[in-house]
Amino acid sequence: MIETFTKQFLSTTLSLLLLTATTPFEAGAQQSGQQEPAGSSGQGAPLSADELQQLVAPIALYPDALVAQILGAATFPDQVASASGWLQQNKNLTGTALTQAVDTQTWDPSVKALTQFPSVLDNLAKNLSWTSALGEAYHTQAADAMAAVQVLRAKAKAAGNLKSGSQITVVQQSPQVIVIQPTNPQVVYVPQYNPTVVYGTPYVTPGYSAATVAATGLLAFGVGIAVGAAISNNNCCGWGYSYWNCNWHGGAVVYRSNAYYGNTAWRGGYYGSSATAYGPNGAARVGSAYNPSTGTYARGASTVTPYGSQKVGQAYNPNTGAYAATHQASNAYGSYGSSVVSKNGQTAYTQHQTTAQGSVGTVQTSAGGKGVAASGVHGSGAAAQTANGNKYAAANGNVYKNTGGGWQQTRGGSSNYSAASRGWGQQEASSRSSAFNSGGGGWQSRSASARGSASGGRRR
Repeated sequence: MIETFTKQFLSTTLSLLLLTATTPFEAGAQQSGQQEPAGSSGQGAPLSADELQQLVAPIALYPDALVAQILGAATFPDQVASASGWLQQNKNLTGTALTQAVDTQTWDPSVKALTQFPSVLDNLAKNLSWTSALGEAYHTQAADAMAAVQVLRAKAKAAGNLKSGSQITVVQQSPQVIVIQPTNPQVVYVPQYNPTVVYGTPYVTPGYSAATVAATGLLAFGVGIAVGAAISNNNCCGWGYSYWNCNWHGGAVVYRSNAYYGNTAWRGGYYGSSATAYGPNGAARVGSAYNPSTGTYARGASTVTPYGSQKVGQAYNPNTGAYAATHQASNAYGSYGSSVVSKNGQTAYTQHQTTAQGSVGTVQTSAGGKGVAASGVHGSGAAAQTANGNKYAAANGNVYKNTGGGWQQTRGGSSNYSAASRGWGQQEASSRSSAFNSGGGGWQSRSASARGSASGGRRR
């Protein structure tokens, strides 16, 4: 009985760890140079004009260059999330120091450019489902997405809600094209508006929420963003605001005078990347993947040498708040590892080790539950304590409990021990289950997120 429980405990822990650690490594599909036909989508039929207008409604009234950056960056939602987190951790950086630090990152130029606009980047990161859908729409229906922006600008202008001022200059370049530029080229203002009012026709964008904006058709502006440093510091950063624009007649974003379509690896929204290096002392591999249908991000790395192997992995689903990380290793003497699983403020930590002498595993939850199970040449046993202080123990086929009145041996050990295991393991198990199964697939679809190929911005 206790041996069965010990094996189940270790098996469950190891299954969780291996799932987290190995999935990202499947992301390294072969690079494809083929362009998907315009107007096609890897996830189904092309979006209608109304659907595209709903998607672009939150950004259609932004200055042209900022629209270009957003459309390009939206095809890299994983990098958007990474850059937003990095920016939160480096709030002390400003001006040239910020652009130089950003320049050393491996993000796409469109994502780097948005670090000049923290509120915009933060909004994209907080609405990753929408960001992903926007990126897919631009990648697969670029001309249609650009046309949708112009339709909305025309509606806002007709409603009297889009006009030139001290922050933006609005120019009717042709009957079908309205251009929006900063009035002062050195300072960019990001407009704030209510999409359900400003266009004269209410638009509700799926998967998108933002700070409450007054129910008025007027555009509001926050503090202007000085982009002079990024424009003039050409020796540092060739991705600054001045390098971006929109070719409304050609139906594409323009970056450094070339049409720019974003992530070459985008195939129906799923993509990933991986790299492998081999040497005389072994091999190393890294990988990352993103699944927009679940919002799951995963990454990992592994090494294999004559002395053993190691694997690490992380996965995060911002839609469900579920997070997992693991570190696994093995050598000639055995294997060991640790992991953490967290959701909704509830966290479980596990550790395990297996050698020729036996196996041991531990678990501890943030609510106070904890336990240990072990098996070896001299027998097996387990001990646990629930969050409310109840204690359980098992050894050599005997099961005991202590709920406050002293230790008592439990008869009918199988069912009682099962109850004991639920007592201290329930929170860890429920956290793991909900983390990997809620939110429309949550973490369980990470294998799907590995589809795709190495990511990188594309110009043509």
